[in-house]
Amino acid sequence: MTPQPPRRIMRPVWIIALLSALALAAIGIPTTAREFADPQPAPDFTHSGAETWINSTPLKLAELRGKVVLLDFWTFDCWNCYRSFPWLKGIEQAYGPGGMAVIGIHTPEFEHERVRANVVAKTREFGIEHPVMMDNDYSYWKAMGNRFWPTFYLIDKTGKVRARYIGETHAGDLRARAIEEKIEQLLAEPDPG
Repeated sequence: MTPQPPRRIMRPVWIIALLSALALAAIGIPTTAREFADPQPAPDFTHSGAETWINSTPLKLAELRGKVVLLDFWTFDCWNCYRSFPWLKGIEQAYGPGGMAVIGIHTPEFEHERVRANVVAKTREFGIEHPVMMDNDYSYWKAMGNRFWPTFYLIDKTGKVRARYIGETHAGDLRARAIEEKIEQLLAEPDPG
């Protein structure tokens, strides 16, 4: 009889992920996904000048009532942000016709990311066609209590913030599937009266 190597005890990945999330939460670092139990109305966009909007005239959230809105906080030198764009374009194509809108919130990290011409050039380079609000003064970033690039917020048809997802996202990964499931749930909710 051939001796068998000792069996390793493998811990499931989900246990490790759960323990990591609990440890991060214990020291005050948010986990990457959060659904809000008591959703609050999203603050209206903080910039209304034509020079602060790309691919759109200035928008107000009230104009988007009845749509599910995905806010994408990004900045163009953030590789986690632009590596998420293929997934973002895919969900725009999949869910846009059913009533979802994507609004980019470009909040700069570096001085050259504050220059409108640079942001316009990068939106063209990345093939971004949805509206983008330039948030150079961090006013919308602060109004949303945001802290990371990229961060995605889902706003329901009534204008309430229902969920937040932090981090680079790719088609088929766990975060993408969670966001897409939440979009489908929000799209299935009745339209506001």
